[in-house]
Amino acid sequence: QAKRKTPTQNNGRAQQTNERERRSSGDVASGAEGSGDFRTVQEAIGAVPQSNRVRTVIQVAPGFYREAVYVPKTKNLITLAASQPETTILSWDNTATRINHHQSSRAIGKGTFGCGSTIVEGEDFIAENITFENSAPQGSGQAVAIRVTADRCAFYNCRFLGWQDTLYLHYGKQYLRDCYIEGSVDFIFGNATALLEHCHIHCKSAGFVTAQRRKSSQEPTGYVFLRCFGPGCCLSNRVTWARELLDEEAEQFLLHSFIDPDPERPWLVQRMAVKLPISA
Repeated sequence: QAKRKTPTQNNGRAQQTNERERRSSGDVASGAEGSGDFRTVQEAIGAVPQSNRVRTVIQVAPGFYREAVYVPKTKNLITLAASQPETTILSWDNTATRINHHQSSRAIGKGTFGCGSTIVEGEDFIAENITFENSAPQGSGQAVAIRVTADRCAFYNCRFLGWQDTLYLHYGKQYLRDCYIEGSVDFIFGNATALLEHCHIHCKSAGFVTAQRRKSSQEPTGYVFLRCFGPGCCLSNRVTWARELLDEEAEQFLLHSFIDPDPERPWLVQRMAVKLPISA
């Protein structure tokens, strides 16, 4: 286990282990408040080796982490895991017109692309029980809580808080389950291939929920909202099925992999942190 004791600057702590260590010990210790190895989440991410090939789990203790978080493309297979999203919050307040970040604009980009409170560019990223927030006030324009520019990323029981452009699913395949997503204008957007399952989608004003951004119907990208819900939804008014497909009719659709195409790398089941109950 990586050890580096430093004075705290947040009221939470991050503690790191990796998959190999977890398998040998059979457990990943939760970082109690004040007992973690790193004073910020970014410090823990910085300790992950470049071109990492072993999943690294960063246990994030309860606390309000006011920091911009960046997962570079050279650091894959990272899991951020906490116990409850309501008590573990990663928050920053950049906007498209005002960016204050520890990375240069050359690294993270400018405008909407570069203003994410959390930016994920490392593949196979997983987050569990984390709140990602952009705390810029209403009327600030584009203010992204998280941008995901990476393949095979998954979010379980997370919260995404903001106003305009909250959740930026820019590129790659992403899976979100049991998450809470709020915003006012186009707050789920980007040209990714994403499955959102049993998520609470809360529109805070009269605006559009999604803006997927693909340029043509020929692009193999898009969003699937499976059993999602939120204020204003009415299941009784949905279109009924014309009929049930026969097995041979359904087969042509089932043969096409959508979100988990490689049986040798079943990334959706590679959850290296706490296991969550399956919602009804």
